[in-house]
Amino acid sequence: MNKKKTTKKMEAITYTRKNGYTKISPATLKNIENFSKTYLTYLGDSKTEREAHDEAVKLLDKAGFKNLADFKSLKAGDKVYKSCDGKTLMAVVIGKQPLEKGMHILGAHTDSPRIDIKQNPLYEAGDMALLDTHYYGGIKKYQWVTIPLAIHGVFIKPNGKKITINIGENPNEPVLCISDILPHLAQDQMGKSMAKGIEGENLDIIVGSIPVNEKNKKEAIKHNVLKILNKKYGIVEEDFLSAEIEIVPAARPRHAGLDESMILGYGQDDRVCAYASLEALLNLKQVPHYTSCVLLCDKEEIGSVGATGMASNFFENVSSELVNLAYPQYNELILKRMLNNSWMLSADVNALFDPLFPGAFEKKNAAIINHGLCVTKFTGSRGKAGANDANAEFVAHIRRIFDKADIVWQTAELGKVDVGGGGTIAHLMARYGMNVIDCGVGLLSMHAPMELAGKLDIYMAYAGYLAFLKDTRK
Repeated sequence: MNKKKTTKKMEAITYTRKNGYTKISPATLKNIENFSKTYLTYLGDSKTEREAHDEAVKLLDKAGFKNLADFKSLKAGDKVYKSCDGKTLMAVVIGKQPLEKGMHILGAHTDSPRIDIKQNPLYEAGDMALLDTHYYGGIKKYQWVTIPLAIHGVFIKPNGKKITINIGENPNEPVLCISDILPHLAQDQMGKSMAKGIEGENLDIIVGSIPVNEKNKKEAIKHNVLKILNKKYGIVEEDFLSAEIEIVPAARPRHAGLDESMILGYGQDDRVCAYASLEALLNLKQVPHYTSCVLLCDKEEIGSVGATGMASNFFENVSSELVNLAYPQYNELILKRMLNNSWMLSADVNALFDPLFPGAFEKKNAAIINHGLCVTKFTGSRGKAGANDANAEFVAHIRRIFDKADIVWQTAELGKVDVGGGGTIAHLMARYGMNVIDCGVGLLSMHAPMELAGKLDIYMAYAGYLAFLKDTRK
């Protein structure tokens, strides 16, 4: 037997994952760098779900999308979007096929783990003014102390006036911080578990230390902070009752690594997939075969609950509006067929293999940086509890789409079987009968104040999502 031929045959029947930089062309490398530049701007300007929503609307308006309320009917090629409370967004390009044939959907979320301000937050202690907080989503609390923090959010006056606040992002502005005890006095703290070393009630934000210059004024430092806020924003202490104020890392996202191959920034879970999804929709140069849809959702980090979460009826309600405008007469059966026949990529992140913590991963089935867009057949935890487990037929379609478009991609699970797990919005959409699979970018340090992603992986997410929206299912 010819040894050379045998080796070639073995190469053809075995599967080996490779670093994407060994495969791509110089043109693709240039596209990666160009995409990374625009993504950095979006990520730095979208540190809350409200800001991500508003940045998305700007991009949609610029690309010729119009509010769904402006349409009396819909036809192939129409570009529409619908917002929910300024946080959740659904954008659609009507395809050539009737809606009842289904949509191609990219679903991402724009909320990220953070620290929220309580409704009655401002107090004085130790000759300092502080804001009382309640953390949001799954964080490691110790990671949030002693780092520069910014304050973002809105105050809503009883008359409906919205006042937007953003302090700490401009280099000329002050930042905020949470203190930690010095090592010399931390014997008790250091003896605790990492989960207990910093308590949730101790994540309070230091906001001032100068008293107001008024004789015999009680809580003079707190009062001085209120005067500063009143002068700049016209708010009073009672306005905290109807406010949504979020504390996020003050740092801008940056290129990372001596080779500048990565991006380090806050909120890449899941704004990296949100941006890639949005750009894929915006870059559809021709009318898609099937209606293309992008969902940018809120509240995923706390279970997709509430009016702006995917457990609400927002998606179904907007889909009903589409059917009502696309057909001579609204028909519930058409809606159900449309939802059942749809395909969806739940565009959410996965965990990259971390060589500093190898014990948490089973490397053969872990996502590796620069190995491309990550497809996750199922999420859940341990015995796949709470998972959407995509069927093999749909996985084969995804293989066909990505391979045809020369996408660098990989498959992965989220850690070892009994170590942990996670979930996305996939199961909430699969209940309609549509085919859904998780598909996104791998991250290092997920849920930390600063998360790390590979530029190649980010670009391949965009390219893969675009190929998915263009697909004709043939």
